[in-house]
Amino acid sequence: MPKTDATHDARRRSWVDSANGHPEFPIQNLPLGVFVPPEGGAPRGGVAIGDFILDLGAAHAAGLFAGAAARAAEAASGPALNDLFALGAGPRAALRARLSELLALGSPERPRVEPCLHRAADCTLQLPARIGDYTDFYAGIHHATNTGRQLRPDNPLLPNYKHVPVGYHGRASSVVPSGAPVRRPNGQRKPAGEAAPSFGPSRNLDYELELGIWMGPGNPLGEPIPIAEAGARIAGFCLLNDWSARDIQAWEYQPLGPFLAKSFCTTVSPWVVTPEALAPFRIAQPPRPEGDPAPLPYLLDAADQREGALAVELEVLLLTPGLREKGLPPQRVALSHTRHLYWTPAQLVAHHACGGCNLRPGDLFGSGTVSGPEEGSFGSLLEATRGGRKPLRLPSGEIRRFLEDGDEVIFRAHARREGFASIGFGECRGTIRPAP
Repeated sequence: MPKTDATHDARRRSWVDSANGHPEFPIQNLPLGVFVPPEGGAPRGGVAIGDFILDLGAAHAAGLFAGAAARAAEAASGPALNDLFALGAGPRAALRARLSELLALGSPERPRVEPCLHRAADCTLQLPARIGDYTDFYAGIHHATNTGRQLRPDNPLLPNYKHVPVGYHGRASSVVPSGAPVRRPNGQRKPAGEAAPSFGPSRNLDYELELGIWMGPGNPLGEPIPIAEAGARIAGFCLLNDWSARDIQAWEYQPLGPFLAKSFCTTVSPWVVTPEALAPFRIAQPPRPEGDPAPLPYLLDAADQREGALAVELEVLLLTPGLREKGLPPQRVALSHTRHLYWTPAQLVAHHACGGCNLRPGDLFGSGTVSGPEEGSFGSLLEATRGGRKPLRLPSGEIRRFLEDGDEVIFRAHARREGFASIGFGECRGTIRPAP
């Protein structure tokens, strides 16, 4: 597991003034991404620092890196971060340490670094990696219980849930960066009150609040990843909205699971928050309730149970046409926390590879919807509105059972711990457009 070091010192300040006290990107964070600069040109790798982005290719060309940090900077300079992800933790940590030196207040290299900065508001953010495969898990136990209860009131969790990290293979081609529009999908729907299925726009469009997990070094086909090594294979984390057409899902999912109800779009936040940045926010995996089975040995590692979970607060906000018209801000509709995940990220990696599936740098996982146990912490409208039976009432006078055209969903996340600088993930936004 990554350990805390000088890069996490809360007293460390940057000569980039906007980074000091920045709610998302202080010098203690330094997340990685891909951007197009204001003047245009090819996408290239960068690092967020306050209200600016540091161009890694330009900094590398200026001779600001050496050794493992130089290898990492070169690998991260192109239009995708896959080559950097493939290098693993050592070079990535060396790059982070050198960036922290270069950007720290009093750095003698400031005159050489400053020309490599671009104002973030003038840049266009891209997907951070070429996504070969996308897998969505179901590790939020409260979400699984809440949704299961609507279908099976007396037996909300299926027998396998507490034994195996449940997941399905999603569609990598429709993953988009924050800000890209989300087109309402068409599909087959058959509500209980209708005699036959019909085809048309989804009537019950929903969001799902998830943690995204980017894969680093993978494994050869046929060779599992041991649980003790699985955490080190993770390159970083983001926010992920697994948009879901609930009415299409309810009709199509038996017997093979999600298909068109989820493949139309998945939105991710564009910054990759590294495991090193999150070192102060590692926590023990919460103990399982009495009577729950222990994980099977291939999923159980003492170090992972001791510090393999993350302390990240997650927030869902909704901005509707009515709120915009009245000049009202986005309304918070959920506040949740990653401690509610039943499985650690490392357990998801180890299980995915246990049968010999070859994971590759840039593969993307969704954690599953991160819901809490109480009202106000539900990571989907399906839960928050009880399947539409208990609509949300907004200050604009609007009600929402599910998402309407023009609604914008905003995810935010922050890691906080006493004695350390708080860090954020950047926003994950998407606005619903009408069906074609």
